[in-house]
Amino acid sequence: MPSADELIGHDTVQSLIHAVQSAAPDAGLTSLRAAPQQIAPLSLRERADLLRDALLTDLPGDYAALARTIRSARDNAPHFTGWLIWPVTSALTTRAVQDGSDSAFDDAMTLLADLTGRLTSEFAIRTLLRHDLDRALGIISGWTGSADADVRRLASEGTRPYLPWSVRVPDILARPGATVPILDALHRDESDYVRRSVANHLNDLSRDHPDLVITTARRWLDDPDAATERLVRHGLRTLVKRGHPEALELLGFAPATLEVDGPHLDHRTVPFGGSVRFTVSIHNTGDAQARLTIDYIVHHRKANGGRTGKTFKLTTRTLAPGERVQVGREHSFRPITTRRYYPGRHAISLQINGVESARADFELTDEDTS
Repeated sequence: MPSADELIGHDTVQSLIHAVQSAAPDAGLTSLRAAPQQIAPLSLRERADLLRDALLTDLPGDYAALARTIRSARDNAPHFTGWLIWPVTSALTTRAVQDGSDSAFDDAMTLLADLTGRLTSEFAIRTLLRHDLDRALGIISGWTGSADADVRRLASEGTRPYLPWSVRVPDILARPGATVPILDALHRDESDYVRRSVANHLNDLSRDHPDLVITTARRWLDDPDAATERLVRHGLRTLVKRGHPEALELLGFAPATLEVDGPHLDHRTVPFGGSVRFTVSIHNTGDAQARLTIDYIVHHRKANGGRTGKTFKLTTRTLAPGERVQVGREHSFRPITTRRYYPGRHAISLQINGVESARADFELTDEDTS
């Protein structure tokens, strides 16, 4: 994944300054020019917020004035694209909400749709969703019929309950069914780019409202096209990892009669930064063919000595009656930014069609003991 410096770094700030200066030549842009000395310790979203606030400071006035400047930059600045669009659209929506009028709100929505193809307006639109969800959704519903795939994707992506890097929209979390009509309109979209957003939106909803997601997915599968099954499978991935029985049944993973031997580990002591390999033998002892989704769970030690499981996708297999298969994986404990490892007792188990196997314990040490 690119770093914050690669996405919103000094070059981005300079491009933003040039674009705004071309549209507002008399603006001093003092706050924007100071930004390169301030962004180094900030996260990506904090950088976008810093530049948003700098724009609002350097371009005082009402919503209409800011919108004119942005349209001028759009039409005349050759490099008015990329990650500088995030703070620009955020400044626009902030000023629209400050204005408080329906006309400013609607014009900001129009500009977001126009600019989304230059990066994405999915982050900025959250401000308008938080301000007036029903008015925003009324406009967004029209976007689902746009000829522009970027605008159709914005309809789904911008309204996701748990959109990464974005602020939450409390009313979407409290009214989960509010965005389903958007997904209904887009789940058969011709663009895989749009359909993938629909699947991610559905997966977001499944975190809090699995029954709604199962009902929606089942309805789509009752009248599928060539891409529906793949979309639903991606949209139900969190429920499958949780072993949700209706999600598994919907995807064709019925309870099976199995004999599971393992997991067997190649080491019982693993150094921090090292890896552990496991194998498991699965035998279909039933009389019917068994379609299996096979995951593995790493039970990490927590700081308080307890353990918490993290589920990882392994494979899917179909076993005839009496058939046996062996699967395995090497799991790394190299340092990563999204997880802190604690030395002590860990474990690995398999999860097959939602049913967890016995756990195999191992010790993670804080140094290389080989």
